[in-house]
Formats: sequence, structure tokens, C-alpha cells
Amino acid sequence: MLSPELAPRLAGLERADSVAFDFHKWGQVPYDAGFILVRDGTLHYDAFASPAAYLRRETCGMAAGSPWPCDFGPDLSRGFRALKTWFTLQVYGAERLGKSIAKTCALGQYLKQRIEATPALELLAPVALNIVCFRYRCDDADRVNAAIVIAIQESGIAAPSTTTINGKLAIRAAIVNHRTDTVDIDALIDAALEFGESVAHNRNYHGIE
Repeated sequence: MLSPELAPRLAGLERADSVAFDFHKWGQVPYDAGFILVRDGTLHYDAFASPAAYLRRETCGMAAGSPWPCDFGPDLSRGFRALKTWFTLQVYGAERLGKSIAKTCALGQYLKQRIEATPALELLAPVALNIVCFRYRCDDADRVNAAIVIAIQESGIAAPSTTTINGKLAIRAAIVNHRTDTVDIDALIDAALEFGESVAHNRNYHGIE
């Protein structure tokens, strides 16, 4: 939505009944900062508004005023998450945030190309935006790739996670930080290869030695 070059991929979004988005990811806002847009506000209100006796509304005093947070979700009270999101948009603007989003998606394509050019690595899913799922090719691949992820995390080189695709455990890279660059992608590839070789040749390897 913020990146003109990626906007066509959201074609049809206007038909959605609701849209959820976390600003603490692509929006570069400190955790947590999520929002939801709904088409039918009344329907959403009816789904969550609580008639509990201790939540009685008043015309004055502390129980006066509307809306109440519990009318729109399970939380009775909540922090002022919108403020940090507003400040971020005011300081950086939608255009700069859009460019940051586009950059992370371009890095996703760069990582894909690095994987496809590396025989020891296997791409496990198409790369549409900023998430890339791959793994180290070897015997006992699920064990090896799970250990690779832990080793990379503990090394401080990167912070990938794992997922399962078509029954295969994958290394999952979600690129969201605006500071990430190609050198970081190269470091991830190098680490996956280095730790992969170590783990594949040592069945007792479970982390950094």
C-alpha cells in the first residue's frame, strides 16, 4: 500500500471485509503496533462489545466516554500504540516507508538468486515479497537445518526462523529491517553453508562449538 511498485500485487484489496497490518514489522515501529481496518464497524462492535455488569457505561465520571477498547477487541485496556505509529509516519513519511518496503522485497529477490546459484542450497517456495524459505541440501535435512538456524541465531549473524513446507523443515528469512543490505544477505548465505557443512558431518552438533 505504501510502495507504488508493489501496490499492483494488492489488486482486489478494496473488496476485503477487513485488513490487518503490523507496523512493528515493515512500518519500522517498536513492538507492538498492529492495526485492523474493517468495512462494517457495527458488525465488528457487535462481535466484541461486552455487556458485563462491571463494565456499565455512565454519562459522567471514569466510566463515561466512548469508545471503550473492549468494544473492539479482547483487551479491556491498552497502551497508546497509535502515537509511535503516528510519529513514525510524520518523521519518515509514507514515501520513505514505501521505499524501505520495496528494498526489503528486492533483497528477497537477491537472496533467492543467491540460493538458486548455490548448489548446496534449495529454494522451497516462490518468493513474492520479503520472505524466503530455503534449506541446506543433505541427508537428514530436517535435523541439519534446524541446527543451522539455531547456530545462525546464536552467532548473531542473522535471526532466521524455521517453518515446514510440503513436509520439509525450512530456514525462513523474513527481511523487514530498513538497515539490511546485500552484505547481510551474503553473510546469511555464508553462515548457512558453513554451519550446514559442520552439522551435516557431525550428528551430535546442536549449536556453536
